[in-house]
Amino acid sequence: MNRLPDDELLALLRVYWFNDRIEITSPGGPYGNVTVENFGTPGVTDYRNPNIGDVLKTFGYVQAFGRGIEIARKKLRENGNPELQFEVNQSTVQCIIRSKL
Repeated sequence: MNRLPDDELLALLRVYWFNDRIEITSPGGPYGNVTVENFGTPGVTDYRNPNIGDVLKTFGYVQAFGRGIEIARKKLRENGNPELQFEVNQSTVQCIIRSKL
């Protein structure tokens, strides 16, 4: 789920596709219990708008809260890809998915 940072009226998720990787940049840094230091740690989650999250889960758009990174890491590992990378700061989260070596 993408979310708008508290101080922005419009923010866009950006996806860049390169020959050797995909970079996904999401505006807005970590929120609540999630910090730059613990981002991606299993079991550490928080939500800017839990009501929207509940609706998305009810209608089947979300399987389980706080499981996306874990699932992505598992699927990439099974596929033989390098480890999922994150670059996280207070204003953005960037995910880098590298191709198989």
